[in-house]
Amino acid sequence: MPLYPLVFEPIFKERVWGGRALERLYRKALPPDVPIGESWEVADRPGDESVIANGPHAGRTLRWLMKTNGADLLGAARPAADGRFPLLCKILDAREKLSLQVHPPARVAHLGDPKTEMWFIAAAEPGAELFVGLRRGITRDGFETAVVDKRCADCFHRIAVQPGDVMFLPSGRVHAIGAGLVIFEIQQNSDTTFRVYDWDRVGLDGKPRELHVAASLESIDFADVEPALVDNSPASDGAFRRRALVRDPLFDVDAIEASDTGEMATEARTLQVLAVTDGAVNVEGGGVRAELKAGEFAVLPAAMTDGRIGAGAGAHFLLVTAG
Repeated sequence: MPLYPLVFEPIFKERVWGGRALERLYRKALPPDVPIGESWEVADRPGDESVIANGPHAGRTLRWLMKTNGADLLGAARPAADGRFPLLCKILDAREKLSLQVHPPARVAHLGDPKTEMWFIAAAEPGAELFVGLRRGITRDGFETAVVDKRCADCFHRIAVQPGDVMFLPSGRVHAIGAGLVIFEIQQNSDTTFRVYDWDRVGLDGKPRELHVAASLESIDFADVEPALVDNSPASDGAFRRRALVRDPLFDVDAIEASDTGEMATEARTLQVLAVTDGAVNVEGGGVRAELKAGEFAVLPAAMTDGRIGAGAGAHFLLVTAG
């Protein structure tokens, strides 16, 4: 059976810092009366395996697809180290600040799987900011002292952001999302996070959340000083304007805007993921057509050689190509 554009049921994650913005912005059917911080749109994690929502394979999981059709799904893309799908794609709703945290780089792989990621700012309240990297002049000794004194937030570089801004976060870059942000996150398929500080708050269970100070200090890249937002200009591509956001061995990401009604071919022979950030987009291939609105994702299999993406003027989407 040929593969086709795959749409999945979202997996909602209750978080102490979450809210209800995904319901308001994208009409996500959130569970009632709980703060939802994450919608896992494409996931192949133990205990969190996305379920296909469309086409002949509806009801089966991404894990099943990787086991039975992995070569056709991935093409030239590399699977994760454990043979799972290489990417984890989410939408985050941060009503409060997230913990100050870091993901371990490959040099400390004994601590956990690396996690490089990218943030696309989809919505931002006035004054919203990111905490990314360290301020100039901060040393490891100074940072350790600040952690003990609960002043480590003062060591972080802060950047005011607005919708459309993008930040790339290689493993080892300390970071946190500020309050009042909705973010599309594309990342390595890993869920290893070390918290260095969590604003002295309690978790959903009423207890202080666990910190991982020693592992954080071992993981942080102390030479990573005051990183900047992605600052690439878009280029015209027929009816579309394409802006390169990330070029990394793990994944490439482009932001694409339809300046007029148009159609483009999907990339044959390698896996892609499409995420609609505004407007409506349709994807067709393998005899199946998927209609996507803002806040929805589709996996475009490598073997789908007849794939086409169509969009009307004003639609915006991210196109991720797995490494």
